[in-house]
Amino acid sequence: MKRFVPLALLMVAVVLPWSTLNLPGLFDGPLNSPGTLQLLAVCLVFGGLALGYDLLFGRAGLLSFGHALSIASGAYGVDILVSHYGWALWSAVAVTVLAAATLAALLGSVALKTSGIAFSMVTLAFAQVGYILVNRDPGGLTGGEEGLPLKTAGLPGGLVGVVNTVNLYWLALAFLVVTVLVVHAIDRAPLGRTLIGLRDDERRIAVVGLSPYRLKLLAFVVAGALAALGGAVYVLVVGGASPHVASSEFTLALIVMAVLGGAGTRWGAVAGGILYAFLDQRLARLGGQLPGPFGQPLFVLGTLFILAVYFVPGGLAGLRGRFAPVRRALRRPAEVSAS
Repeated sequence: MKRFVPLALLMVAVVLPWSTLNLPGLFDGPLNSPGTLQLLAVCLVFGGLALGYDLLFGRAGLLSFGHALSIASGAYGVDILVSHYGWALWSAVAVTVLAAATLAALLGSVALKTSGIAFSMVTLAFAQVGYILVNRDPGGLTGGEEGLPLKTAGLPGGLVGVVNTVNLYWLALAFLVVTVLVVHAIDRAPLGRTLIGLRDDERRIAVVGLSPYRLKLLAFVVAGALAALGGAVYVLVVGGASPHVASSEFTLALIVMAVLGGAGTRWGAVAGGILYAFLDQRLARLGGQLPGPFGQPLFVLGTLFILAVYFVPGGLAGLRGRFAPVRRALRRPAEVSAS
């Protein structure tokens, strides 16, 4: 039965835009209202971004602080090509993802010459260069600190206007499905098991004649391409690119999502990304109504992260195992009375 749960959840996500169900406290309007659909679309995008990052962090054991650079490449690349140069959207997305994958290959080939904390610092340095570049607005391309609003003139009519928010939701759901299919296909392939081996003991992989450097570079490029695709979808959902997507804080948020959900697990990063994005968006809207530090989303999310690390080390994916003794204790009296 467990293997059908993801399919059931996907079906729920597919039919959700036709639901008029109202959930006060969780959403400001019915499930099929534009505001709720946009919030859900953002959550789906972050679920995919967190899973793409977990390919590096949870599977290959690469703690990269520069993943936001790939996301920003996708977001700003599509925005610049559509808004400044009038490219068709899908052509801009294809060229941008290809360019971001090439950039990831170049940066990864340098960063992966190092390992451990040195690798993290090199990726952080690359990310900081990207962040500074975006803020300086070279040639008026990025909009500087104000960001770059996406011009709707170059977009397909089905993605423009509040009435078409549902199509953005479909787009976000499609991105999440593509990311899940790619990452899980890698998990099932020999490459997935090899990445796990790299994470646990890199020397064993080298002993059997495989190149740890090339395998990690392949994971780095795939994760970069998925991040750029997610950035392209994100810029469509929120209507423009901002420097925040290029910041190291954005990558730190992805780390929190992966750990919160359960790094290296099948569905943990997806659950962590969706939960984190939902809480971040809702707490930002309710901030003025909550007392003291609870009005600050980062305070609440940071506290939640600390509690998860201490009490649920395996993240959301480990909850089932944590409650197994309780389930057994509840089941035992029923079995005794039945006998």
